Amino acid sequence: MTHSLAELRPDRRDIDLAREALVRMRPVLEDPSLSGDQPVTITVAGGAEAIVVPKSVLELLVRVLGSLSAGEGITVVPSHAELTTQQAADVLNVSRPHFVKLLTEGRIEYRTVGTHRRVLAESLMDFLKVDDQSRRAAAAELTTLGQEMRLT
Repeated sequence: MTHSLAELRPDRRDIDLAREALVRMRPVLEDPSLSGDQPVTITVAGGAEAIVVPKSVLELLVRVLGSLSAGEGITVVPSHAELTTQQAADVLNVSRPHFVKLLTEGRIEYRTVGTHRRVLAESLMDFLKVDDQSRRAAAAELTTLGQEMRLT
């Protein structure tokens, strides 16, 4: 089953509001008294009561605000959502043919529905994690090689 994606493209007002909220929320995450998975309390203007949420929700909200304050649009995808190859390619910011090549190489898990491929958002995130780790390892290796070459 394919789920719709929630997209937000910020306008000037959204960017300004996100920047202001980000400045106020970041210090909360940096507070040393807030450790591990300790829940946080958020008060919403006009709300009668404070809302307690997991710290991970606040961390995600800060990331969303960071993207919005930079003028970047965001897309929220539930981890159980199934994406079309075009939607998944858009998430990775690659062409659809390149994405299909990743699928046929077995680098990303997918299933076939009729003649169409469907990718779980969770599988896409797993690929991104592995790809990120691979890129970091390659960068570290290049840094080490560069340092060794300068020493000789």
